[in-house]
Amino acid sequence: MESVGEIMDFNLDFYRNKRVFITGHTGFKGSWLCKILANAGAVVTGYALNPPTTPSLFDIAEIQQDICSVIGDISDYQNLKKAFDKSQPEIVIHMAAQPIVRDSYKDPAGTYEVNVMGTVNILECVRNSNCVRSFLNVTTDKVYLNREWAWGYRENEELDGFDPYSNSKSCSELVTHCYKRSFFANSNIAISTARAGNVIGGGDFANDRIIPDCVRAAMNRQDIVVRNPYSTRPYQHVLEPLYAYLMIAAMQYTDSKYEGYYNVGPDDQDCFQTGALVDLFVKHWGDGLKWVNRYDGGPHEANFLKLDCSKLKTTFGWAPHWNLEVAISKVVEWSRCWINSGDVRECMDKQIAQFWEK
Repeated sequence: MESVGEIMDFNLDFYRNKRVFITGHTGFKGSWLCKILANAGAVVTGYALNPPTTPSLFDIAEIQQDICSVIGDISDYQNLKKAFDKSQPEIVIHMAAQPIVRDSYKDPAGTYEVNVMGTVNILECVRNSNCVRSFLNVTTDKVYLNREWAWGYRENEELDGFDPYSNSKSCSELVTHCYKRSFFANSNIAISTARAGNVIGGGDFANDRIIPDCVRAAMNRQDIVVRNPYSTRPYQHVLEPLYAYLMIAAMQYTDSKYEGYYNVGPDDQDCFQTGALVDLFVKHWGDGLKWVNRYDGGPHEANFLKLDCSKLKTTFGWAPHWNLEVAISKVVEWSRCWINSGDVRECMDKQIAQFWEK
C-alpha cells in the first residue's frame, strides 16, 4: 500500500489526454464534472438525455463547447454502445439516473428502467470493450436499509432502499457487484461504486431539492417553504464527491487494489437538519429572506441519514475540503453571479481552482 502522503499527491494532471466517458453529463453534477475534466485537458465524451431542467447548468455554462456531447437514452443499448465504441474510453464514470425520490413514486417503472437497466447497459459496453481500465458507478447514500439510527452507515451494511429511487440505486449497486464478480474478477478493468451524500452547489435547478428551492424563493422575494426541517442529511458541496470520484477512478486505474465500494460524505458536524441548512442560506443571502415550516404530507422519505466515510479516509488519506458554511457561501456566490448576468464559467473555474488549492 502506498503511503497516505503519496496518495494525497493525486491531482488533475493525471487526466490530461485521458479519454473519459461520462453518462449523465447534462445534469447538475455531470456539468460540474465535465468542466473539471475539460479544464484538466481530458478528452471527454458525455452521453445523456437533454438537460433535465430549464434553465440548466449545462446550457448556462455552455458545457457543450468543452466536450463531445451525445444526446441519448441510457436505456437504448445500441445507441449507447455506438457512442461508447466511438469514444474508446479508458475511464468510465456512470452518473445517468432518475435522481428524484418524489418522481420515483410517480413513475416507478421508468425509474427502475433508467437506474437498473441503464447500469446493465453501460456495464455491457465495458464488458465488451478492450479499452476501459477504470469504471466507477455513482449511486447514493440512500442505498442502505435505513434504520434511522444515530451513527453512519458503512459500506458493509445491508442494501435495501425504501422508495423506488433509493431501491433502484440499491439494485444498481448489486448489478455492479455481480458484474465485478462474474466478468471482471480476473481482468485488467477496475470496478468501484461511490455512494455520495446530498450535494449542493451553484447551478442546481431541480425540483424537490432544498437549495434550488431556496434560490428560487430568493429570486422571487418569497419565503422559503421547508417541508421537513427536522430531517438530517449529509450535505456537501458538489465538488467534494466529484473530487472523490476522480480520485477513486484515477487510483484504481493505476492499481486495481484500490477498487471497491466507497461512501463519500461530509464529517459529522456537517450532517445538518434541513432547517439549519436553510438558516445558513438565509444568513449568506441576506435581503430579509426567511423560511417557513410547511409539511405537505408527501410520500415517505428518511428522517435521519448519515455516512461513515472511514474507508475513503484510511485508503486515500481523503478529507472534506469545505465545511457547510463555506459550501453555502459558494452556492450564493454562483447564484448571484448568474442572476446578475455575470460570467458563470469564470465563476465555476474560480471555485474549482479554490477547491483544488485546498
